Amino acid sequence: MPGTDNANALPDDLPVPIDDGACDHLKAGGLALPRGLALAATDGRSVDLATLAGQTVVYCYPRTGEPDKGSPAGWDEIPGARGCTPESCAFRDHFAELRALGVDQLFGLSTQETDYQKEAAARLRLPFALLSDADLRFVTALRLPTFATAGMTLVKRLTLVLHDGVMQHCFYPVFPPDQHAGEVVAWFRQKAARGRLAPVSEQP
Repeated sequence: MPGTDNANALPDDLPVPIDDGACDHLKAGGLALPRGLALAATDGRSVDLATLAGQTVVYCYPRTGEPDKGSPAGWDEIPGARGCTPESCAFRDHFAELRALGVDQLFGLSTQETDYQKEAAARLRLPFALLSDADLRFVTALRLPTFATAGMTLVKRLTLVLHDGVMQHCFYPVFPPDQHAGEVVAWFRQKAARGRLAPVSEQP
């Protein structure tokens, strides 16, 4: 039986996910996203990530829980499964900072249906949209790692950084999820610093 756990809290003994190499093809960067993979968003839009200009961050997560409902049996024993609500709240709290660092678009993405996601987006007061890949077209096209539980196919926790629809960076595995938004902020800060401090050989 699923437990009536608190989705906002993270147990101290969560198993740590390992890097199994499932995102090595994304970490190399330079991959252009295929066009035509429109995803339904909780703000009513249809979003094709390949066509978005500028910097886009997409954090992929397995599933947000529902109020007063427990997680699937064995959820906490699956490495990287627990923590979607704290992760989304952290991106909410760092949203203005990411925008100030040049992030033009921020999205969360899961394989849940849009109506399910709308409840979470409203309850958590997210200032950005969640994208639904319920038919797994985006997951399949990019060969994103997944896992199955309780009859659901869920995307593993990872974050994509895109520029003009081209892969710049992939965070994988992600742990702990509640601190990941800060990790993304730090990456953009380092990127900005590298841009300001070009090697002497590259300066006029």
